[in-house]
Amino acid sequence: MSLLSELNVGQHGVVVELDLPESVQNHLMHMGFVPDALVTIVRRAPAGDPTVYLVDGLEIALRRETAQSIRVKVPKTLSRKQEQELLASARSAAQPESAEPASPDAAQFASTQSEPPQFESVR
Repeated sequence: MSLLSELNVGQHGVVVELDLPESVQNHLMHMGFVPDALVTIVRRAPAGDPTVYLVDGLEIALRRETAQSIRVKVPKTLSRKQEQELLASARSAAQPESAEPASPDAAQFASTQSEPPQFESVR
């Protein structure tokens, strides 16, 4: 078993236990840090703290002191289910928030507005 803070960028870990005060533990669990959740280390700040983790489709930055209180097991290989969950969460994290679809009239208006204006030549 390892600590989340010990993993390198690109590595995965499966949450085993959170050794944190109950209020912090509950907050993190609401964000997806629950037992058996797959966590991927995405990137670290230039100074090494905080680190961004991908869990349940969310990118969450944690300080090293918090990550040192999260125990994970590092799978040698990912199960098919874990691979699918990781891929799905990465895709959802990469997609921007979708806006409401525009009405057909708005789309038509936008397409007419994007064309360059036509001018008649004056002689």
